[in-house]
Amino acid sequence: MTTTTKTQTAEAVRVPASKLKALDVLVGHWKTEWWARENPNDKPVKTTGTDTYEWLPGKFFMVHRVEARMDYGLYTVLEIIGAYDHEIDSYPMRSFDSQGNEQVMTARVDDNGVWTFADTRMRATLKVAPDGRTMSAHWERTTDGKNWSHWMDMQFTKTT
Repeated sequence: MTTTTKTQTAEAVRVPASKLKALDVLVGHWKTEWWARENPNDKPVKTTGTDTYEWLPGKFFMVHRVEARMDYGLYTVLEIIGAYDHEIDSYPMRSFDSQGNEQVMTARVDDNGVWTFADTRMRATLKVAPDGRTMSAHWERTTDGKNWSHWMDMQFTKTT
């Protein structure tokens, strides 16, 4: 097991700085508002919360924390993003929430700074404003892997 850890650490050190720097736009505390629908024909319901993104020491992994007040109470998420995987040109993401769910996704950023988050059931496009003070995300989900439906729209405003 020690050999694997040393190998993984050595590979992480070779990550291009530009790939890690791309995540810097997310760092900070964000006031979050979103409009989600349980089913495609439902009227969207507004929810508010906070998102916090911060680097772990070494800047190979980012921690993302979410807190939102839902109808049933406080909903929280802890997510780890990274380290960058050059073989698939993406950032692995793993999250755990206060309802006992675990999720694995990947994140990619294109040359225009547009982020895509995806797994087999949901996907999102995140755009950061040029001034870095706001972000917006459009989420979709599927039950069959072929037909995607609008799920939610999110707005983020940086507070610090």
